[in-house]
Amino acid sequence: MTSRPAPHPSPARLAELSALADGSLDPARRPAVEAWIASSEELVELYERERAAVRLLHQAASEHAPARLRMRIQAQRAGPTRRALVAGYGGLAGAIAAVAAAVVLALPGGAPGSPSVSQAAGLALRGASAPAPPPDLTDPRAKLADRFQEVYFPNWSATLGWRAVGMRTDRLDGRPTTTVYYHRREGLVAYTIVGSPALPSPSGPVTKVNGYELRAFRLAGRTVVTWRRAGHTCVLSAAHVPLRVLQRLAGWRAAGISD
Repeated sequence: MTSRPAPHPSPARLAELSALADGSLDPARRPAVEAWIASSEELVELYERERAAVRLLHQAASEHAPARLRMRIQAQRAGPTRRALVAGYGGLAGAIAAVAAAVVLALPGGAPGSPSVSQAAGLALRGASAPAPPPDLTDPRAKLADRFQEVYFPNWSATLGWRAVGMRTDRLDGRPTTTVYYHRREGLVAYTIVGSPALPSPSGPVTKVNGYELRAFRLAGRTVVTWRRAGHTCVLSAAHVPLRVLQRLAGWRAAGISD
């Protein structure tokens, strides 16, 4: 069983965590830093988010982002993170999430004038900003109380073992979005619903599950599954959850309940 980290790890230790993620850590320090990170689930999560930010930065560069944009992303990653080191562990987590989301939102994709599924998936990297919605009183085994326009969020805790643990709301190019985070021993899954009209579907093979047409792709080390419900775009994403599990979650339907 891992233990919780000290409330405020030192700036030096947090700087080493960041250096390990981007490959700049002194090799002699690597075993000690890896052991320290492994001692806490929260530090492991923080490290994975920093790695995601690094991968997204590399992806922005490889996809021919303009030089000015790459320089801005580099500066944003370095500046807020250094300031957050002074504030402590919580500040660094927020800085990493902000940088990762900024990079994803800058990546190409989607039709002109319309946000892309990749950008919608990137919102999950910002992390929860509010408690998870409780079960819906009218159907607690199937639905959560928070609805997004005409679409409900599922309650998977009783049937599939995934428990809602947090949520956040955003706007993506003017469209409202809500993301609910679910946790089980396999990891953390983010379920984002984007306001209608539906976003352009990404290219790739289609897998049909319970009448839904699911499309999957990889983005910065995360697996993303997207489909449509009642004219809305739904996006599931996770870093360490198998594709088959995400497809099962995406295709879940409560008996006798429509979207």
